[in-house]
Amino acid sequence: MPDTTVKDLVIVGGGPAGLSAAIYARRSLLDAVTLEREALGGQAILTSEIDNYPGLPHTDGFTLSDAMRAQAEDLGAQIVMDPVSSIARNQETGRFDVVTSSARYDAATVILAAGARPRHAGFDGEQRFAGHGVSYCATCDGMFYRGKHVFVIGGGNSAAEEALFLARLASKVTLIVRKDHLRAQAAVVRELEQNEKVELRLLTSIVALDGGDLPSSVTFRDNATGSTHVETYEEGSFGVFVLVGRDPETELVRELADVDDAGYVVTDERMATRTPGLFVAGDARVKPLRQIVTAASDGAVAATSAAAYLGLPVEG
Repeated sequence: MPDTTVKDLVIVGGGPAGLSAAIYARRSLLDAVTLEREALGGQAILTSEIDNYPGLPHTDGFTLSDAMRAQAEDLGAQIVMDPVSSIARNQETGRFDVVTSSARYDAATVILAAGARPRHAGFDGEQRFAGHGVSYCATCDGMFYRGKHVFVIGGGNSAAEEALFLARLASKVTLIVRKDHLRAQAAVVRELEQNEKVELRLLTSIVALDGGDLPSSVTFRDNATGSTHVETYEEGSFGVFVLVGRDPETELVRELADVDDAGYVVTDERMATRTPGLFVAGDARVKPLRQIVTAASDGAVAATSAAAYLGLPVEG
């Protein structure tokens, strides 16, 4: 094993929550390191247009994430691209052993800011048009489809509720449900059925998107017969929202924190878990709204909470 590096704080995840935590950790003069597995910015960098982050209208996920990174590094934050393989707590010392693919850290505190990954529907063209016609968050991207036709894939509560939200913006919402029924609550289903802008297509799946820079055709499959057909539209006149659930990246702390039935970590308002010194920020925790702005807020709270846990003065 490599030599162990001692830190006040290890931040796991370099998305908006992790980068915000890195900024506030430096402002609290913590000796911290931020560890990211794949790409700084997390899921945010897949978003081609962001119009709801205060003070930065008409930006994109990469630009916003890169500005966060630059701000953190300008303050002296240490950011390392290295996936974390395990987090354990020493019961005698109360410190944490954080192991990565190439390093080991002895940390007084840990912030898990690994986020949650949206589940994909798996149709052809989904990855190609992600962020350019395919979205995974109605409240994030719905405004970009004002007056347009949107398809929503999913049959649960989240998909149904987001379809109703999109119906306030879009000219038409078509809910694509692979089974012969919706799994959403009866009251939500009734509201969908009564909304004139919403069309339900049961026993239907989207199997392909095609087009140029933006999608212009959708291939549907009838799940009862197996037959397929293609519908064509003007390029850029519609969007597809994949709302089939999210999987929180909380496996590293499942033994150290309480989680709900979906795997999200339960925290208090200070982002603290049941394990002293362990905090969770961003999309990985139980919360009512998962947005870049709320992730950044969580990161700030988590870092100041870590500083307070260590007995250091914090911003108030």
